[in-house]
Amino acid sequence: MTETDTHQSDRWVRYFARRGYPRARRLASGMEGTVYRLREGTVAKVWDGRPPEDFGLTRRLYADIAAHPLPFGTPEILDVEEHEGVLVSYERELGGRPLRSDGDGSRPARDLPRRETDALLTVLRALASVPGSEAMRRLVVQGDDRPLRQGHSRFPDALAALVERAVGRNRDALAAQVPGLADVVARTVAGLRALPGRPDSVIHGDLVPPNIHMDEAGRPVAVLDFGFCTTAGDPAFEAAVTAAVWDMYGPDAAHHTAELTRLFARELGHAEADLVLYRKAYALITYDLFGKGPHDGHFRWCAAQLR
Repeated sequence: MTETDTHQSDRWVRYFARRGYPRARRLASGMEGTVYRLREGTVAKVWDGRPPEDFGLTRRLYADIAAHPLPFGTPEILDVEEHEGVLVSYERELGGRPLRSDGDGSRPARDLPRRETDALLTVLRALASVPGSEAMRRLVVQGDDRPLRQGHSRFPDALAALVERAVGRNRDALAAQVPGLADVVARTVAGLRALPGRPDSVIHGDLVPPNIHMDEAGRPVAVLDFGFCTTAGDPAFEAAVTAAVWDMYGPDAAHHTAELTRLFARELGHAEADLVLYRKAYALITYDLFGKGPHDGHFRWCAAQLR
């Protein structure tokens, strides 16, 4: 942590102590905010930049997911408050340990171990069993300015429209790295609109190793951090994105993406061509979310997918 982070962490530890949690401690920080463990079974998330009036939708999302029996835990909000303009949610603590953490220095083996691929299949099958809800359809994908499903009854059409909006945000920067960008976009949009409609299920959209927690036996016991690209849509999109982001920057990243794409196509019944198409769409809707040029690793990764 930086000195500022430490100061802020101490401030919130003192705040939770005054609220009756003398053993509160900082657990981790992510894109949405910072999580503190308050006591056995309860954590608090101090949200970063989320207006409190928007949080009811997230709370309904969590409740819609939790209403369906899953073989692992998902976030559940117990209470919400606002302190000095900052949203604080009190949530059920999710067990297990991250399958891998970004900072632990570990790299996946070239051939992914069976425990990882089995865990991924368990999570993907379970999430595909949770039907899409109104709350999920009202969510805004990060970087956009409106609910993804607004004005669209079919997920592929909604995604095609988002691709066109997202490319317009920083078209020149992306075009400099992707020759023939206009043709890539046109083919991707046409391919999406030609896909058949499928029943909506919940899409997490960011199933990376730190977001799947495992028990000592190697079973997934928790899936967390919904929100980055969460919506209601085609389970094949979830599978495609997971295959792509499970290992984005390692020396065997391309091998892992291909390995998982084949596995998900075979075991989950998705067409490989659909997974490749959805992977390109993901690159087009997220390319500028962390940086707007080749100095950023995610931007470079997206451009490579499109080339």
